Amino acid sequence: MVMGAAFGLTKELAEETAAVWEKVKDHTTPMEWPVQAALISEINALKKERNAVILAHNYMTPDIFHGVGDFVGDSLALAKEAAKVDAKVIVQAGVHFMAETSKILSPEKTVLIPDLRAGCSLASSITGADVRLIKERHPGLPVITYVNTTADVKAETDICCTSANAVQVVEWAAKEWGVDKVILIPDEYLARNVAAQTSVGIIAWAGHCEVHKRFTTQDIADMREAWPGAEVLAHPECPEEILQAADFAGSTAAMISYVEKNRPKKVVLITECSMASNIKGDVPEVEFVGPCNMCPHMKRITLENIRDCLLHMQFEVTVEPEMQEKARAAVQRMIDLPPPSKPARYDLVRAKHSVAVELI
Repeated sequence: MVMGAAFGLTKELAEETAAVWEKVKDHTTPMEWPVQAALISEINALKKERNAVILAHNYMTPDIFHGVGDFVGDSLALAKEAAKVDAKVIVQAGVHFMAETSKILSPEKTVLIPDLRAGCSLASSITGADVRLIKERHPGLPVITYVNTTADVKAETDICCTSANAVQVVEWAAKEWGVDKVILIPDEYLARNVAAQTSVGIIAWAGHCEVHKRFTTQDIADMREAWPGAEVLAHPECPEEILQAADFAGSTAAMISYVEKNRPKKVVLITECSMASNIKGDVPEVEFVGPCNMCPHMKRITLENIRDCLLHMQFEVTVEPEMQEKARAAVQRMIDLPPPSKPARYDLVRAKHSVAVELI
């Protein structure tokens, strides 16, 4: 018997969504599942009708991530994959700057977001006007911008980076411009953590992700006491002391790779809640424990508003053509760099050394 049939689903719907249920059953109650299964089925049918793909970020809930995501991962990887496929419509199951990045890389496609209010504390911490002032203050230095930024910020940028390749991009830009210092914005903690990995000087901006900023070293100490032997993995958007207290630090891709390769018995992920839930679907033998900080912006995206978004073709995301062209140049310059041989990790031994960062 297919498990979902016991929850009031038709035999057909239970069979259609059985594989998804196996991925989400630890995070979805039997009472919720019939509604979720019906929405998943409806959304997948609408995708075919609209010639659409859904990009599901690592921080989406498991029902979205495993149920309707055609591509899953971090924001830039999603946008790159969407640009390759023969689809007319892209639905961004993530936040607004991600949808803008998808539009930048796929200008000919219709890009939709299920909720226009899905913003980002980090992206909203800086504007294109701010970047222009920074460049006036520090002429001749390359501006490296984290992809977690709006299109108008990217348009004022020399090259973008991700948490996975930030060290590589910083060192490439310093060599390319012939300088010993670069501007890396807007995440202060990412900049400080990158500075600990390179001899290139860093000028940073005081922007933060509200999710990663809330973690404390006491959280980690409490987790180690409660679950002895649990391995602690931290994202580089966290403060430096969090990385120093962790066992491993790296991008979301690096964290996922670490768990899949090493299969530790217990893991604490110092990042957004849903990532642990989503990885759990692929490594059921690993126990995920620890603190959970949830992104309120990511959680604005639901199966219901994804369905409505496709049904009514609503909430299109656009970028002004000139801005789009300039922003695409910065993103493309990063894409054209040789990719890291493996997902980037942050050397925690080097990170223990204090490195001065100039904060704007």
